[in-house]
Amino acid sequence: MRKAESAGRELIAVNPANTSRTCARCLHCAKENRLTQAELRCTVCGHVAHADVNAAINILRAGLALRRAAKAA
Repeated sequence: MRKAESAGRELIAVNPANTSRTCARCLHCAKENRLTQAELRCTVCGHVAHADVNAAINILRAGLALRRAAKAA
């Protein structure tokens, strides 16, 4: 956390559970979305992405939502 602060960045802790199983496009979460270690293929909308990139998008989305909630409180 200190490195983020010293760089003028904000660090928000996010629970990463299921972020690589949740489609970043339609938010459908299912273990079937991850047939391989590296790829997410959504069983609902057909979105295909690298699982780590998909998870990063979901983690960013969750962090931004937490930041908005904290500012609104």
